[in-house]
Amino acid sequence: MTTRNPMRFENQPAPGWKTWLALSAGAVLAACGGGGDGGATSAAPQGSLRLALTDAPSCGYDNVFVTVERVRVHRSDSADEAAGGWEEIVLDQPRRIDLLELTNGKLEELGQIDLPAGTYNQVRLVLAANDGRNPTANAVKPSGGAEVPLRTPSAQQSGLKLKSSFEVAEGGLADLVLDFDACKSVVKAGGSGNYNLKPVLTLAQRTQAGIQGYVSTTLTLNGTRVSAQQDGTIVRSTVPDANGRFVLPFLPSGSYDVVIVSEGRSTAVVSSVPVGTSTLSLNDSSAAIAPPASTVRELRGTASVGGSGTPTLVLDASVRALQALSGGPVVELAATPVDAVEASYTFSLPAAAPVRAPFAASGLSFKADDPVAGKYRLQANAPGRTGLTQDADISSSDLVVDFSFAP
Repeated sequence: MTTRNPMRFENQPAPGWKTWLALSAGAVLAACGGGGDGGATSAAPQGSLRLALTDAPSCGYDNVFVTVERVRVHRSDSADEAAGGWEEIVLDQPRRIDLLELTNGKLEELGQIDLPAGTYNQVRLVLAANDGRNPTANAVKPSGGAEVPLRTPSAQQSGLKLKSSFEVAEGGLADLVLDFDACKSVVKAGGSGNYNLKPVLTLAQRTQAGIQGYVSTTLTLNGTRVSAQQDGTIVRSTVPDANGRFVLPFLPSGSYDVVIVSEGRSTAVVSSVPVGTSTLSLNDSSAAIAPPASTVRELRGTASVGGSGTPTLVLDASVRALQALSGGPVVELAATPVDAVEASYTFSLPAAAPVRAPFAASGLSFKADDPVAGKYRLQANAPGRTGLTQDADISSSDLVVDFSFAP
């Protein structure tokens, strides 16, 4: 499976089931495979599937809670909930988990199941519903605020599915990790005080390869994100711990750009970091990365049908902020779902030049990329619509950039 085309949830109606949402998990799940829904008999060649959950960092939240009941997998990416052939991992009881505890390579084991060997192309995830008995089964706590229920938009309540292909070999183990990006999955609903869940997950093989290193503890660590990217696409991201240490695990072999984004600092990029079959140490604490201070400016706007003035909401729209370094690479600094009520987005981005260091085992030497200071490219995307791009220069002032999707 490639990392350049991350597998994500898509909205697919599945009437008659409980809310299907982004993956979460508690302790080890109890496995219940095959059985009464038409699964293969025990005489069929068997293999095993093991799943674990990890998390990318969130933006502006202290907690993101979800309560998971079960996970289902199917060979067909178009099978509905009533079809035969589903295999299930079922919790002995629903578990409420704070996804934001799963950073820096920490895993929550979801369980293991024996199932017929072959290729599987769909994963469905069932969460307990927020109801009168447990109104905050799924909830979010904004930084400095109170915990509020995390709602599923009406278009998603009937079902969500993750289209992904993974192979279960006869007598073998498919060992997979699901990476939940809470930052891109929690959508603010204007000034209503409500938050919606729009799940964004990627799937990876569980491997021992990755990148680790240190950023300076002079940074605002809870406002710092470190990511491993390829061609401007984030493959894995995390936040540093209290000692400035970060871990970017489960990376397939290849070349990556490590991007460090921190509040009030220039962006720092270590380019062409090679990953093989083991974890690479980028630096140690004595050479911790400390990007220089930068003025921060606001880049905001709307992404809708009709643009500003009379915006019409576009379901599941999102905006990314990219920066092209001189001679490459292109890196992502931020991404956000569009507000579900106001169709708006906001970024706070450094106006100063990014600093870049090519990877070297002997040490990192950063240099400012002055020609691209404050220059960004914004990408607006929405399911079923042509993506839009606009350039933005905030080197001297804040800026408003509106996107208007075709009706």
